[in-house]
Amino acid sequence: MSSDRIERLRKDVVRGAQKIYAKGINEDGEGNTSVRINKNEILVTPSSTNYDQLTPEKIVHLDLDGNVLSTGVIPSTEVKMHLGVYRDRSKVGSIIHTHSPYVTMLSVLRKGLPIMMEQQITFLGGEIRCTDITKAHTDEMGTSAIEALGIKNAAILANHGAIICGKSLDHTVRFAVILEKLAKIYWGALQVGETVFTIPEENFEEHEKLFNALFACYPRRLKKK
Repeated sequence: MSSDRIERLRKDVVRGAQKIYAKGINEDGEGNTSVRINKNEILVTPSSTNYDQLTPEKIVHLDLDGNVLSTGVIPSTEVKMHLGVYRDRSKVGSIIHTHSPYVTMLSVLRKGLPIMMEQQITFLGGEIRCTDITKAHTDEMGTSAIEALGIKNAAILANHGAIICGKSLDHTVRFAVILEKLAKIYWGALQVGETVFTIPEENFEEHEKLFNALFACYPRRLKKK
């Protein structure tokens, strides 16, 4: 792997993390962003990230066993969850963990997101599930996240926030923004009425085809027969 490419990817991680921060999806010291370098290595934001002070030199280089390959900076405390997803899903090129306000409100209620809009199918893959409660910073949290993800590109983490994955950093940033928007719509709709009307299943097919053709990154073993 050329040093030029790794340096470019470091800059990409900074760009993606700062974009999420600018949109109010993560506050300073919260959440984390990573990208895959190759099948065995990733780059991830450091622990307790100050987003406006983040530089490429602070991005941490690890292998998928969790061994730190760079020096001087401690990786995000949630890196075990990232590593678990990368090991399970070879098509995943980037992961973002968020504590965005509306998604986190759902997480403390341990509620998922029903399919309310077509774009939820196209970009995220459909209904978003919430995990069972686990201890933060553990392998168990990664296992629980993988189970809740299923074929989707996002899952809500019980009493914690969300995990979002995509084929590229740009995809994953976009999905994180969409997830928070949908959570806000769901919350707002429940303030107005007791029932949220969902998209009927007979309307899914076109959007599922787009998801699978363009945005899906789940493992082949989960592909519908």
